[in-house]
Amino acid sequence: MSSEFELRLRRVEACEAIRKLIATYAVGADRKNDPAILGPLFSAGAEWRLDGVAHLVGREAITSGLSELAQGFVTWSLHYMISPLIELGPDATTATCRWYLWELATMKQDDGSLCDTWYGGWYDGELSQHDGAWLFDRVRLDPRIASPTGAPWTGKMPAA
Repeated sequence: MSSEFELRLRRVEACEAIRKLIATYAVGADRKNDPAILGPLFSAGAEWRLDGVAHLVGREAITSGLSELAQGFVTWSLHYMISPLIELGPDATTATCRWYLWELATMKQDDGSLCDTWYGGWYDGELSQHDGAWLFDRVRLDPRIASPTGAPWTGKMPAA
């Protein structure tokens, strides 16, 4: 097998692994930032940032900090991670990625009330392979919209 072909195959596999990493991140986020799901997605020295809210450094700080945010602020969520734009490094062992976030969420307000909210923006990530597995080294959420919904989430479909 030619080295050019092997590199092309490695690049395809890397993109698929990164898409799976992003999708798994969404699953963990929708389960109140479950540390058991999110922890394995980050390298030991990773950083996670949401300006004005949190700058978390290290896998343990990220998983505990995100869990605390979910417990205290976001009581329910449904994350859509959309259109990941993956740029692989020359040897396909590092990457940058931007993907859009569209989220339905129920968020606690300052007065303790709950507000169903449309939330959106994008994530910027830096990733690399660690012992053959793709992991996040840096993740930054850049929110662009947080708007109350017109009607509260009911969890029920309207009758036809």
